[in-house]
Amino acid sequence: MTETVDFPEFEPPERQPAHWLSTSDIRRARAQLPIVYVDAVPVRIDSAGDVVEVGILLRVTENGQITRALVSGRVMYHERIRDALVRHVEKDLGPMALPSIPASPQPFTVAEYFPTPGITPYFDPRQHAVSLAYVVPVRGDCAPQQDALELAWLTPEQALHPDVLAEMSGGQDVLLRQALAYVGRL
Repeated sequence: MTETVDFPEFEPPERQPAHWLSTSDIRRARAQLPIVYVDAVPVRIDSAGDVVEVGILLRVTENGQITRALVSGRVMYHERIRDALVRHVEKDLGPMALPSIPASPQPFTVAEYFPTPGITPYFDPRQHAVSLAYVVPVRGDCAPQQDALELAWLTPEQALHPDVLAEMSGGQDVLLRQALAYVGRL
């Protein structure tokens, strides 16, 4: 599970929303309760609505490891799921990504990330997180933003290549396979 910093610690407190948790507060919350996330698999579709490309990010993790990742992040207090999806897609892919999110989005799965490996295929050493996962068509120009180093558009077959899947961590390879199965491209 990846996450970019929405409001870095160096931001003055007056510029951070009142409902945003400080670094120490989010660490404390993560240690005591599950955190709600969204995972988004950005895709390009053809005129028939078939998925022809999948967007996968290249990121550097907190410990300096380079991995492939999907768009992912927390749902903020008093934020609709739809708004969280738009915010994270735009934050990772840029403001011109133009995601197509229905008025009432339905996840293709719910991923439960645990800080203990092996409970589910999803692992996040920082926390217990419950993530609603969506396939999100994007129509606009995309460019890596925030901590993303690169955005690769791959065909479903390329995205499922063992070398690409091996570069994903925390079970996001499983999530990608589920997404492609959901859209009939496994």
